[in-house]
Amino acid sequence: MYETLFTFLNRYFKKATLFKVGFNLSPMYKRSCGKIIFASEDLHVVKIKIPLSYKNRNYVGSIFGGSLFAATDPIYMIQLMQILGKDYVVWDKKTDIKFKRPAYEHAYATFEFSTAEINEILKKVQTENEIDYTKILHITDKNGTVFAELDKTLYIATKAYYKEKRGMKV
Repeated sequence: MYETLFTFLNRYFKKATLFKVGFNLSPMYKRSCGKIIFASEDLHVVKIKIPLSYKNRNYVGSIFGGSLFAATDPIYMIQLMQILGKDYVVWDKKTDIKFKRPAYEHAYATFEFSTAEINEILKKVQTENEIDYTKILHITDKNGTVFAELDKTLYIATKAYYKEKRGMKV
């Protein structure tokens, strides 16, 4: 549903605008309390804010760890899907989260893919058909103090290989 709507609206709006507004209006993402505050035109950089509020404050007054995780969970996958295009399959495969300190204030995260990383991913997928790619993400305060560190593993494959592997018709 979201992909169809995104494709239709992309005729009238920039990809970055749709990415930001779409996430921020999506009920599933709104429940995480996260909010996309910036998306670059090429979607290589996405920034989020996780405000401390009554909706995500835990028993001791810090941001609930599940809210920190949920606000970061879908970004890399959908960001990379938009960058690579329809000829590729991208799935979240695994995430390890290490909580470093309680978040007693607003939290922030920056999701970034360099052009070199994208080229590396494309090259590896073309030669190996499928790869696991790991990104490290820090959830911080506005000054860079780390609240949590995530190791996010993404599965990336060519759509043709993925369908063949799953025994589907191409």
